[in-house]
Amino acid sequence: MREKLQAFGGFLAGMVIPNIGAFIAWGLITALFIPTGWIPSEKFSAMVGPMILNLLPILIGYTGGKMIHGVRGGVVGATATMGVVVGADIPMFMGAMIMGPLGGWVMQKVDEVLEDKIPVGFEMLVNNFSAGILATILAMLGLIAISPVVTAISDVAGAVVEWMVNARMLPLAAIVIEPAKVLFLNNALNHGVLAPLGVAAVEETGKAIHFLLETNPGPGLGLLIAYYVAGKGLLKESAPGAMIIHFLGGIHEIYFPYVLAHPIMILSTIAGGAAADLWFAILDAGLVATPSPGSIFAYLAVIPKGQHFAVLTGVLIGAAVAAAVGIFLLRVRPVTESEDVEEMEADAAGVPGLA
Repeated sequence: MREKLQAFGGFLAGMVIPNIGAFIAWGLITALFIPTGWIPSEKFSAMVGPMILNLLPILIGYTGGKMIHGVRGGVVGATATMGVVVGADIPMFMGAMIMGPLGGWVMQKVDEVLEDKIPVGFEMLVNNFSAGILATILAMLGLIAISPVVTAISDVAGAVVEWMVNARMLPLAAIVIEPAKVLFLNNALNHGVLAPLGVAAVEETGKAIHFLLETNPGPGLGLLIAYYVAGKGLLKESAPGAMIIHFLGGIHEIYFPYVLAHPIMILSTIAGGAAADLWFAILDAGLVATPSPGSIFAYLAVIPKGQHFAVLTGVLIGAAVAAAVGIFLLRVRPVTESEDVEEMEADAAGVPGLA
């Protein structure tokens, strides 16, 4: 079971890691040009929404389909992903991770059925139309069936977090927030649930702890430190660069594949998030607005007067606890000898139902 879970996590990571460059590009555009960025620009910031809502999910869908059945699988997977993208107003990364591989797998099965049955001279015609018809059906399926399910999952996660906040059970919120983040529901959770609650709290008290729960860069930094100290292969080697992008640039998505590649590591970020949230609750910490993006620089810009010690030490605690737990987990359950993307794809080929 552990090996299957790790192989499945490797497959999910394999869909994201080849597209890290696109994530970095989106992160840089976001950090630089949004109204709260370093060089605000209405013209350039217009790219932020379309990239996170359309480009990145479609790239993931294409990669997932290609991992199953080459370029044909990738094309069908990307087209199928468009269905879930259109059907929701949140970044549909989870939907892409479903529709991309599904498109590749179904295309593979259709090609196996049609193999040796196509009349000579009609190969291109049959291949193109079979892919087009299949992509049409899957895009429609994604729009009417998969997209509402993923949106519902996001809504449930948001409702649970809202209930925990209202019930003053903040440290337990990390149990929902951290896994939801890794499934790329971070923006929906933050801007759809926590930000509105935080705005209401700011109007009453001048600060809100809600802005600290999902945006805290500490747990992600701790996870990456753990990989640098006790990890292996590509994940260890790429950790320092990911730390800079995550902690200084505020692009939390950069560390999600590190969890997906070794799912037990979610315990590291949960522990770090819970410890930081407990500290924030004890010291009654808060921010005046959502740090956007969630970098340490954005934090410094929205910390109210007199709250620097409470907020910054909370970030440090989150990083320290996540790093300690992560190092322990990597010692007890080491990462496989090599974590190259190609080997993740090879592992994924052995996941039942995916190849």
